[in-house]
Amino acid sequence: MVAKRIIPCLDVKDGRTVKGVNFVDLRDVGDAVELGQYYARSGADELVYLDISASKEGRATFTRLVERISDGINIPFTVGGGISSLEDAARLLDAGADKISINSAAIANSALIDQIAARYGSQFVVVAIDARQGEDGIWRVTTHGGSRSTDKELFAWASEAQSRGAGEILFTSMNHDGTRSGYPCDTFARLAEELHIPIIASGGAGSVEDIAQVLTAGRADAALAASIFHFGEITVGELKSELKKLDICVR
Repeated sequence: MVAKRIIPCLDVKDGRTVKGVNFVDLRDVGDAVELGQYYARSGADELVYLDISASKEGRATFTRLVERISDGINIPFTVGGGISSLEDAARLLDAGADKISINSAAIANSALIDQIAARYGSQFVVVAIDARQGEDGIWRVTTHGGSRSTDKELFAWASEAQSRGAGEILFTSMNHDGTRSGYPCDTFARLAEELHIPIIASGGAGSVEDIAQVLTAGRADAALAASIFHFGEITVGELKSELKKLDICVR
């Protein structure tokens, strides 16, 4: 059985780790490398760093940070945020990132997935999908934090992303994100059924039980979380210990 992965997510602005709610009321929580090292020591399998800087200067700072992360952390890490071209992806992968995550840019230009996969390989490409389920039951892909709907449907877009070279799908339900009420496990299970690449579950975790459910009933390959780790509610090691008690295979 393939072990399930636990992945802390760190938001970065101008080179510093921050936390807030929907990128509002951001507070500096320390050095991104040191925090990543702490999570690695705590048992994290991978890390995700999301650049939320708005300026070009912030992007340049993030690239330098990726070099420091690569030098200082001994587990794989993915970077995302502001990647809108092959050149952007190349800059971060060449700086030492193990994978890149693309979201809105892939929706605007789906060929970007092909281009990055062709140059670096599918294992380097994570396509993040934010979707909201309407009253008609259809999951519509969104952008801008779920505030803008697109003409893409979740399962069709995930399948297209896979066919274009995505190595993993990082799916967030905007209906559940921030609610701490659990995940739409039926939706994750359908994604796992229709795709042959790993699925990372994001958004909605409020308890160990929620994460256990999405890794079992939801058939997700990994769970990504931020607040429950950043706010000290549980450590990665404690979470893994609880999951093992539930007979869930983790590293």
